[in-house]
Parts: sequence; C-alpha cells; structure tokens
Amino acid sequence: MVLQIHNFGDILMSRPAGKEAFLMAKAYILGQPSPEETITLDFSDVKVLAPSWADEFISNLKSTFPNQIDFLNTENESVKESLKWVS
Repeated sequence: MVLQIHNFGDILMSRPAGKEAFLMAKAYILGQPSPEETITLDFSDVKVLAPSWADEFISNLKSTFPNQIDFLNTENESVKESLKWVS
C-alpha cells in the first residue's frame, strides 16, 4: 500500500497537523493492509517536512499498524533530515 504524502500538503509542519494527517490516513488504511503488507510513504512533491510533523505521523502509524514502513522519494534535504529523527 502506497500513501502519497503530498496529499496532506507540500509544506508539512507542526505536531497538530501531523496528528490530523495520521487520523485521515488511519481512516483510509483501516482494515485494508494485511500484517504482511508493507506501507510505503511516498514523499514526492513534498517541499518541506518538519521533524515534529514526521514524528507525529510516523510514530502513530508505527504504533497502530504492525506493518513494515518503507519510504520513497526522500532526496529532498528537508525530508531526508526529518526522517532521521523518526527512523
């Protein structure tokens, strides 16, 4: 399952926004992936990713779903550095 992170915006900042994005993603994911299916987060077209947004979104995702989480299109320096805090 691939989640297009740019659907939540191209500038992703703040814990409250990350939590809101997680809740939207949770509603989308709920009941869909089997535990063996990988959840892939695609960061294409994301211009800015703050560590607080990433932590709120990814930490909640990890604690809610037992699935492996992979990342795509992480070349953007903002994305790359923010993911270091939560990976």
